[in-house]
Formats: sequence, C-alpha cells, structure tokens
Amino acid sequence: MISSYDIVRTLLRTEKGTHIEPERKYLFQVSKAANKVQIKKAVEEIYSVKVQDVNTGILPGKQKRVRQEYGYTPDWKKAIVTLKEGFKIDVT
Repeated sequence: MISSYDIVRTLLRTEKGTHIEPERKYLFQVSKAANKVQIKKAVEEIYSVKVQDVNTGILPGKQKRVRQEYGYTPDWKKAIVTLKEGFKIDVT
C-alpha cells in the first residue's frame, strides 16, 4: 500500500498558489501515478481537512544544458485542491 506522503510530495508555495489561497485552493506536487481519489484521501489524511474538488495536470520537464549536452528535467504532476467551506491549511 502506498502511503499518503508518497502521493503528496509537497505543498507548492508559488506566486500563483498564494493568489488562489483566498478561494480555498492549494497547489501540491504529487506522484505521477496517483489519481484524483488517492490525492483527495491523502490530503484529507495529512492535513485533517475536507476536500471538495481536485484538478490535476502533468507538466512537462524543462530543457536544461550541462556543458555541451542537452537534456530535460523530469515531467511532474500538479494538483489544485479545493477545500470545503470553513477549512484551510495553515501554511506559515
């Protein structure tokens, strides 16, 4: 069984993430293999909140160069989690 901490890797503290916090939405970096139901259960278990909705997207890796060689950073999955009314995650 995969643990909740393997599914939800980190809470993303970005400029976009801080702008959508008043709407009870939070950004997470999650496992690429996780589906929306698993993400919902993991966030509810880790942060003790009730989740209303989960939106996900796979973001492509960026091109990087090391000396003469070009390569890519790995693709990763982002989840936008909307909490139910009255719940919030303390990010301080």
